[in-house]
Amino acid sequence: MTGYVYTIAGGKGGVGKTTTAINVAVSLQDAGHDVVVVDADLGMANLGAMLDVDHEPSLHQVLAGKAAVSDAIIEGPGGITLVPGERNLEAFADADPAKLRKVVKALSTAYEIVLIDTGAGLSHETTVPLGLADGVLLVTTADEVAIGDTVKTAQLAERIDGEVVGAVLTRADDDTNVSAVADKLDLEMLAVVPEDQDATKSEPLIINDPDSYAAEAYRRLASTLEEIYEANTEGGVEPDQEFEPSGVATDDGDDDAADADADDGDDEDDEEGVFGLFN
Repeated sequence: MTGYVYTIAGGKGGVGKTTTAINVAVSLQDAGHDVVVVDADLGMANLGAMLDVDHEPSLHQVLAGKAAVSDAIIEGPGGITLVPGERNLEAFADADPAKLRKVVKALSTAYEIVLIDTGAGLSHETTVPLGLADGVLLVTTADEVAIGDTVKTAQLAERIDGEVVGAVLTRADDDTNVSAVADKLDLEMLAVVPEDQDATKSEPLIINDPDSYAAEAYRRLASTLEEIYEANTEGGVEPDQEFEPSGVATDDGDDDAADADADDGDDEDDEEGVFGLFN
């Protein structure tokens, strides 16, 4: 049985998608789950930079057919497993978002929970992860533009048969009307993360400032996502294989590369389906 895939999305940049992915991953890891975070924000790829992790090969190189999935895995702070991207334009140009399906499929056979961190906007590269998810978690602030973009993302997820499990409201303060935001989104609010500039100076905040209100909010969110995972996997899953979290390829590393690069017919079908939404 394959692992459960969460895509963490939201139409607007800067709302806290990567921060959410990082801290949820640490919390789930602390709860005893094997978790991997994939930086599918191919345009910006901030995951590695936020955690001060510099690793090659990157997800971009895997999506370009130049590396195996197992080679792109590295351990980050708190023992979480990462598949980071890179931030140069050449890597972005070479990466094929359609191949992300193969990458996620491979990872879901080795990890209980796969967290996909996405970029902003409604483009091919941000839409593909929505279709790969067992559950989509939407992240927004109370800003009207962010709420509007989140609604569009939810609508897009629905059009490609994605299941939105709920929303996270970040940067909330005493003046934030949480109920009003939830009504506009028409989604269950799974967590409200308070504004805390000090706590977010260094990630993961759940490690660096564990007693902050923000850290507690992420722990509660992770607990809720754990319940969803267990309810949908009959109590959990057991990984079928293991990847080396050190950048060293396993014996079947070449198979992983082929898996990310093969079956062009399936990739073409995925690409046609995604682009069809914008025609």
